[in-house]
Amino acid sequence: MTPKERMNNAMHLKETDRVPVMCQLSIGHYFLYSGIDPIDIWFSSEGFAEALLRLRDRYSFDGVLINLPGRDPDYKKFVSRIDRNDDGAIVNWKNGNYTTVPKDDNPHYYQNDGSRYFPSFEEIKPEELFYIEPWDITDITYPYTWGFEKEPRPFNDFFPGYHFDSIKIVKQKIGDLYSVHSEVFSPWSQFLELLNYENALMAIMDDPEKVKACLDRLTEGSIDLGKKQAKEGVDAVLISSAFAGAGLISREQYEEFVLPYEKRIVEGIRNEFDIPVYTHTCGSIGDRLDLMMATGTNGIDTLDPPPLGTVDLEEAKRILTGRVFIKGNIDPVNTLLNCDETGVEKDVAWRINTGKAGGGFILSSACSIAPYTPQKNIRLLSILAEKFGKYNL
Repeated sequence: MTPKERMNNAMHLKETDRVPVMCQLSIGHYFLYSGIDPIDIWFSSEGFAEALLRLRDRYSFDGVLINLPGRDPDYKKFVSRIDRNDDGAIVNWKNGNYTTVPKDDNPHYYQNDGSRYFPSFEEIKPEELFYIEPWDITDITYPYTWGFEKEPRPFNDFFPGYHFDSIKIVKQKIGDLYSVHSEVFSPWSQFLELLNYENALMAIMDDPEKVKACLDRLTEGSIDLGKKQAKEGVDAVLISSAFAGAGLISREQYEEFVLPYEKRIVEGIRNEFDIPVYTHTCGSIGDRLDLMMATGTNGIDTLDPPPLGTVDLEEAKRILTGRVFIKGNIDPVNTLLNCDETGVEKDVAWRINTGKAGGGFILSSACSIAPYTPQKNIRLLSILAEKFGKYNL
């Protein structure tokens, strides 16, 4: 069975030859261990695609998640100079602004005075929204423009052609051997990124109807992007809904500001493309697994265990088995980052044995693998899947 077939079976709730393995790596981990210049990883489609494939090979993952958009191949024409230092680099742009590129963490774009731009809720007009990309190479603008473009793109041609370059490069290099997943941001995540988190959370209290109008528009962009990614041949689309756990919003707020919009994304993509669409939500989601399933999602990603989250794997299996696939549940901090190999094996063996029953289980770190996670601990995951994760087909 090929890695892609293994992943496909798991996502369709079937048993496979063994439990598949696929983790999301932090950007800092790619910077530290891929052997590629962080500037090339962050600012070029080719650099990120190569980093994905190198570490997939190193860790024997059954698939890759392409969670950065393709980049403008002409971005260098906007660069004034690049200053290197012991902590990473600073990219100085010709417009006077700059981007810090740490050696072990996500880059950030700043105005020339060191501030970051966020529009106010009052100035937002819902009809001017379509999609917000938190990991573009500049800050979030309003109305939204890509990179250093001066004017917003029309909604019927909103995503630049280069946006899909990383998908194309990865697909070209690995063909149909491995599972390739793409990512769209949920409307709720986009809204929080647009206003900054505190202001967005205040907005749902001050003017919930306007918030819903914004979410309605951002849903259309997410659907459009997901369908375009599916057209490029990805095997699954991940909805990144990181800020929808109990640490930020209640069950009632989830039902009001998250569920109906993510349901539309799932339906909108799957109405045209027969591929899994699944959901990534971090942290404390043990109290809302039923609501997440109500979106029609095909799978739930992270399932953070205590103390990082509130998901007990045995209880999650009772609720989710036969309904959605499960991906995650290994504590990325207390197990993968801080344990020795003996500790990793003990913890991961239990999760494989608990999760694999009945199929539909993908072994993964609960959330992103931390930058300085020992590579030997990550390599151990595929070995343990072979040792403990085989099915009697």
